[in-house]
Amino acid sequence: MARIRIPSTIVIIFVTVQTGFLLFMYARYSSFMPQSEEKPSQAHILILSSWRSGSSFVGQLFSQHPSVFYLMEPAWHVWVTLYQNSAKVLHMAVRDLVRSVFLCDMSVFDAYMPWKRNLSDLFQWAASRALCSAPACDSFQRTDITSEMACKTLCGRYPFSKVEEACKTYSHVVIKEVRFFDLKVLYPLLTDPSLNLKIIHLVRDPRAVVKSREQSVKALARDNGIVLSTNGTKVEDSKYKVMQEVCRSHVQIYETATLKPPDFLKDRYLMVRFEDLVRDPLSEISEMYKFADLSLTPRLKSWIYNITHGQGPGKKKEAFKITSRDAVSVSQAWRNVLSFQKVKKIQEVCKGAINILGYQLVDSEKEQRDLTLDLVLPRRQNRFSWSSFNPK
Repeated sequence: MARIRIPSTIVIIFVTVQTGFLLFMYARYSSFMPQSEEKPSQAHILILSSWRSGSSFVGQLFSQHPSVFYLMEPAWHVWVTLYQNSAKVLHMAVRDLVRSVFLCDMSVFDAYMPWKRNLSDLFQWAASRALCSAPACDSFQRTDITSEMACKTLCGRYPFSKVEEACKTYSHVVIKEVRFFDLKVLYPLLTDPSLNLKIIHLVRDPRAVVKSREQSVKALARDNGIVLSTNGTKVEDSKYKVMQEVCRSHVQIYETATLKPPDFLKDRYLMVRFEDLVRDPLSEISEMYKFADLSLTPRLKSWIYNITHGQGPGKKKEAFKITSRDAVSVSQAWRNVLSFQKVKKIQEVCKGAINILGYQLVDSEKEQRDLTLDLVLPRRQNRFSWSSFNPK
């Protein structure tokens, strides 16, 4: 039987072409397949909330953890620099800054504070335990529970470069932000393979938020103007227009994350109500830590108990500070402080959020003042759409 002899050069060419073709097909096929399950070395947690919703408190629950590098509202620098723009226009700049911080690239702040030299140039830097302990500052250990006052006294003059240096040494980077009003703005971060992002969405009864906002009217006036697109004019929210936008944003975020969410949001969104948190702190915090792949240490347990079991609701001058308070009293204070007329107006502009987030409307001053009447409903899946909500 005759044999066909094929020159070795042809065989080599054939094998080379075949290998190239297989590599091409593999690359093309892989582009349609899910990305590798390998995650970035750091975990990234965004605490997404609004002003006066207890977010500073929740931020501290993460900041004091020895595995966490935390920054409180770094996008403040964006809004202060570009204050004549609207919140919607600033969304992308805020998102880009947040992404850079998650990646420990602090050069992003060059655009907003080119003069930066010290840690104290960063907004609310002392709220970060990571910037008050090694390697950022030598005065405290990572396992210490730090206070802002002590940190400001001892660590403020350390160089700004310590922010990036410290960030790179932690397993978790956590940012608390109040300047996102649309979850879809965050989609590029959630699909970014260089990030391992999860979102904790913190909400609070809008009536309690208004009571808290009334303690900080001047401090919030510039931010109010940005929310309402007033071209830099400060606004006192006497007609609750800002609250209406805040309530709309909470509903939008919640609906987007729970009603037919995209696949990449699976297991990456957690909604937390401030009222549930203060009623059962350790249980709720344990759930948040589990979501973030963190563990609750004995020292943190003790600190959390002390910080939520103080003697009163807190003083006006402590509006932006984390002090030991009776947290349940704080959450219910609006019922005794606000007039029923104010409550009715808030309920009109935030009815949709009150319903979907699981709070009970009050129909009379008697119901409002009756503290035996629980206005925080059991958590449930609510069916809601904006078409059913038309505030007066």
